Amino acid sequence: MGSKDSERMPHMAGRECYHCGQWIAEGEAHDCWTTTEAALTEELSDELKDAWERLREAAVDLGDQRIYASGTAIMFSRKSCYFFVRPRRSYLQVCVFLGRAIRAPEVRRVERKSASKLVNIIHITHRDEVEPPITDWLREAYDLPDRLAAGGVRGPAAGKAGTPRAGKARQPAARQARTAGGRKGPARRTKSKSARRTTSK
Repeated sequence: MGSKDSERMPHMAGRECYHCGQWIAEGEAHDCWTTTEAALTEELSDELKDAWERLREAAVDLGDQRIYASGTAIMFSRKSCYFFVRPRRSYLQVCVFLGRAIRAPEVRRVERKSASKLVNIIHITHRDEVEPPITDWLREAYDLPDRLAAGGVRGPAAGKAGTPRAGKARQPAARQARTAGGRKGPARRTKSKSARRTTSK
């Protein structure tokens, strides 16, 4: 592609992009691989730009981190990336790394990325959506490295341990109900037998 263009326009100095094959004139800006936040968000609608700005502000408020563009995504990273955003034409795809899968209407799907992390994928279309619970999940993702370093994520284990206890608490009530129901029957039968004996006498 580049060689044909150069044959047609021999007077134009430039180069062919190694990644996308586009012919780039000398002095022309080209950023198909290493990109910027501005380049990835410049074609967003005004509504999505507002949502992006609010999302970025919410992330900055969490604490020290590095924010940078890479490929088609904007990364938010401490020692490692804790969430990233892919700007789309009609929504922002927000991918949050947590130690658990979130079951909520805001989460489109969940993918496991490692033994300790799952990515929860969220679509944002308006700035008003950048609030709890989404901002709470961002905080949880930001804090996850500290929790893992302190001994792992214990939330799911605690939940499993609580389930049998809840089951045991329900069993006595069920047994009491069955016992109470069983006592009513014999009481009626005893009464009817004594009544028959009195009648026979």
